[in-house]
Amino acid sequence: MTSQTKPIILVDGSSYLFRAFHALPALTNSKGQPTGAAYGVVAMLKKLLNTYQPEHIAVVFDAKGPTFRNDIYPEYKANRPPMPDDLRSQIKPLHALIEALGLPILCIEGVEADDVIGTLARHASKDKRPVMISTSDKDMAQLVDDYVFLSNSMTDTTMQRDGVIEKFGVPPELIIDYLTLMGDTVDNIPGVNGVGPKTAAKWLNEFGSLDDVIARADEVKGKAGEKLRDAIPQLPMSRELATIKCDVDLNFDYDELKPKKPNQEKLRELYSELEFKTWLKETLSNDEAQATATETVAPSGIDRSQYETILEEADLDRWIDWLNKAKLFAYDSETTSLDELQAEIVGVSFALDDGRACYIPVAHDYLGAPKQLDRDTVLKKLKPVLENGQKKIIGHNLKYDLKVLANYDIHLTGIASDTMLESYVLDATGNRHDMDTLALKLLGHQNISFTDIAGKGKGQLTFNQIELEQASPYAAEDADVTFKLHQNQWPRLEKEPKLKSLLTELEIPVLSVLAKMELNGVLLDANKLREQSGQIAKRIVELEHDAYELAGKEFNLASTKQLGEILFDEMKLPVIAKTPKGAPSTNEEVLEELALDYPLPKLILEHRGLSKLKNTYTDKLPEQINERTGRVHTSFHQAGTSTGRLSSSDPNLQNIPIRTEEGRRIRQAFIAPKDHVLLAADYSQIELRIMAHLSNDPGLLKAFQSGQDVHRATAAEIFEVHPDEVTADQRRKAKAINFGLIYGMSAFGLARQIDVDRGAAQMYMHRYFARYPGVEQYMNDIRQKATETGYVETLFGRRLYLPELKASNQARRKAAERIAINAPMQGTGADIVKRAMLAVDAWLSKSNKPAKLILQVHDELVLEVQKDAIDEVKANVVQLMSSAAELSVPLVVDAGVGNNWDEAH
Repeated sequence: MTSQTKPIILVDGSSYLFRAFHALPALTNSKGQPTGAAYGVVAMLKKLLNTYQPEHIAVVFDAKGPTFRNDIYPEYKANRPPMPDDLRSQIKPLHALIEALGLPILCIEGVEADDVIGTLARHASKDKRPVMISTSDKDMAQLVDDYVFLSNSMTDTTMQRDGVIEKFGVPPELIIDYLTLMGDTVDNIPGVNGVGPKTAAKWLNEFGSLDDVIARADEVKGKAGEKLRDAIPQLPMSRELATIKCDVDLNFDYDELKPKKPNQEKLRELYSELEFKTWLKETLSNDEAQATATETVAPSGIDRSQYETILEEADLDRWIDWLNKAKLFAYDSETTSLDELQAEIVGVSFALDDGRACYIPVAHDYLGAPKQLDRDTVLKKLKPVLENGQKKIIGHNLKYDLKVLANYDIHLTGIASDTMLESYVLDATGNRHDMDTLALKLLGHQNISFTDIAGKGKGQLTFNQIELEQASPYAAEDADVTFKLHQNQWPRLEKEPKLKSLLTELEIPVLSVLAKMELNGVLLDANKLREQSGQIAKRIVELEHDAYELAGKEFNLASTKQLGEILFDEMKLPVIAKTPKGAPSTNEEVLEELALDYPLPKLILEHRGLSKLKNTYTDKLPEQINERTGRVHTSFHQAGTSTGRLSSSDPNLQNIPIRTEEGRRIRQAFIAPKDHVLLAADYSQIELRIMAHLSNDPGLLKAFQSGQDVHRATAAEIFEVHPDEVTADQRRKAKAINFGLIYGMSAFGLARQIDVDRGAAQMYMHRYFARYPGVEQYMNDIRQKATETGYVETLFGRRLYLPELKASNQARRKAAERIAINAPMQGTGADIVKRAMLAVDAWLSKSNKPAKLILQVHDELVLEVQKDAIDEVKANVVQLMSSAAELSVPLVVDAGVGNNWDEAH
């Protein structure tokens, strides 16, 4: 571009700040300071500078305080929640970063960023100078003209006049009228009730303008016409609120928009403080960079010109030859659905280590789609490549691809690595582990997002409906980025042998076992669940009537606002805690405390519990039975928790209560098929046993090694009685103490747990630590070590980073300390369960026994076993689970058998 054609770039900083905050991960530095939104905005600015090398640029932010729109309409933006503290704290460092980059910042009081941008854009347009407004805000479309266009740097899309018409259905000069008719719930601009984009565009195209729509409102028939006529009095005000002000007094001078030379010293200081390590390396000399870098982070190197769309069999054969010769290659599937059992393959993509990538479409069926290779032919040729078993396949969340390929009788073997699991093993708490997040964080690259090519909401296209011109770069990029993420993360794993071993010997093999379990599914008695739903519904109605009587009037039990008014304003119950906005809290913890003395909170708790069970399980589970298999197929997530524990969804089977009658009845609906039974094998007190091993406390070791009831032994020590004289209540309290302390519970928390005063709870804790001094020493040591290193480890080397240990906020710091105490135990327990799963699966596969793993919940494995093999399977499962790890105390496994899950306990 010449200087005369280079556009003036006006960046909507406020728009990008909010979008980055909500779209990107909640990154923090080692001090617990939020940094994700600032990172996202600076990444966008650096991309703009690199792409356009502008001679004139400004980054515009909203100023603090009200604007002229609040004078027009005091309720303007009244519905917006206050800015989150984690976002507010990033504004000052972000402004400092932008200034250090040498970019002009504009913040004008009394107006919004849109108005400043509008004024600058109109000035430049009058001078016939091109202007690019970098924004994701639809309102800016009203500024587009012959010289002004919009660019969304997060999606790499631009919009000129034709683009506005295509997207909104009206030209730029009618955008204000379009926005006025729709109104804006976010900004609290009243429009015509119920009018959306299609209706607004239809009226404007039919009548001509907002004034014409108002003048001819009587011609609009039905309820829409009534709503339009009702809204007419407020439409002029709404139009004024929606109109970007283009005459802000700025004392405009183009020279003020020229970027300056970046302040490298200030950038080094800010990048170091915020721990933006990639950018910090860029500001340092080679020697400094080598001394400072703590992780390998490289530029993205994404080159879409190396991507191919494969439509000819000869090209497919050429790629298959390359894949067979490659040491490693990345693979990804594109399908019609996120549900693997329903998903049909639309295309597959591959990438090699030199940036070459391809997309092989096989089922795009939109109108005008080009002829593609036959799916069966392609998959037949790819089957030997994907089943080679040579550990050369890399993917991101390969469990999904493994299950999809199973639908086509392709069994994905030879998995070398999974970049989602690489990220998870390297830092379970550092960020989300999705590909888009990792690409931005590690490669400095903004992926093409699915919503960019498929749209959003009800109108979102499935992949087979997306044109190849858009689908192919998206799919090939997924494979390419996957390979580059592996190239980034693998060297870091090789420097940490324990973490590499955890990935390759545990997480990657578990991936295949989980896929098998998910495909197996579990059989449900839908009629039993529906019957229970009816009974719960009846009880819920009874509880509501009882609540109305206690409150003296009817109210919505699910409304926290109405409940708060009744409990605290009308019934004058004590306020235990407050919400961030200062209102009395009605959360579960508060209600539990109030329920000790007042009947209504107790009743509300029961109502909430039953409603949750009904909505989550008894109503929903029958709807989630797969029509083809007749079973429910949950999804297990390896990268969903910070400790290594598995989580599950669709349905979530981790949270079905086991100690309540209703929860047990739900478990009774999980049944064995004919001639089969369910085997439930559960580790007994695994975290306490791990505590005994880690703390090496003689008292705990003796209790477990001699097979004592550890809760009875603890009760005898704390209450100073002979073990035979321990009462049920004393044992209950000792159990709460045993488990509470390994979760870092305070004396206050323990007092509430066992219903004693704080002094008594403190005394019990003193006695506990006096009897088990190794436990107290372990807790003190782990807190100190975690604060020094920034992380804790499980017995097998899994790390949990805890930046909040250095937080200035005491409550957050104390919470991190509690996690530091418990995480090694919970994480070691999770690792042991995974090792057990691998051992059980390997034995079942080798012995070919008529049994299969179907569920993993907390410390428990559930199997479906043919009746005549149950004795042998049970004995072997118990033995394999008991020997999954070598601790200084025995691992005890309780195993039960039944026709349903509840009976098996």
